[in-house]
Amino acid sequence: MFYSVLTFIHVMAVILWVGGMLFAHCFLRPAAAKWEPPARLALMASVLGPFLNAVLVAIVLILLTGMSMIGQAASQAAQTGGKFFMPLNWTLMATGGLVMMAIFGHIRFALYKRLAAAVAASDWPRGGQAMAAIRRWVGVNLVLGIVVVGTAFLA
Repeated sequence: MFYSVLTFIHVMAVILWVGGMLFAHCFLRPAAAKWEPPARLALMASVLGPFLNAVLVAIVLILLTGMSMIGQAASQAAQTGGKFFMPLNWTLMATGGLVMMAIFGHIRFALYKRLAAAVAASDWPRGGQAMAAIRRWVGVNLVLGIVVVGTAFLA
């Protein structure tokens, strides 16, 4: 039962992260692109701030639940006298997730700070540059996220 709860929390956190990136990248950004830079960049900064904070919480949950599930599987193998070998899809999922987390860190702690500072200073060209970089890295992370989810369920 506990393993199922961990899996549920893990998957829900991934849905928040990957689903949020999909929404922002494929729906919010194109709709906002029709607006003038001051309104568009202010909107994106206002939306991205809370979203990135929620993703930070999701990442903590993903790490904790993932490590707990791996630990439970290893413990169960040891209790039955066997050896634990992490399945390839788990290894790929964990590696992909760690790469995504590093990219997220760059988006949240470097690029978003540039965007927020530019919006606060009404520096629209600099805000546009920051937003373009965020868009590129979110696109990379979105593709990685889809590959990681596919690896988890299709491998």
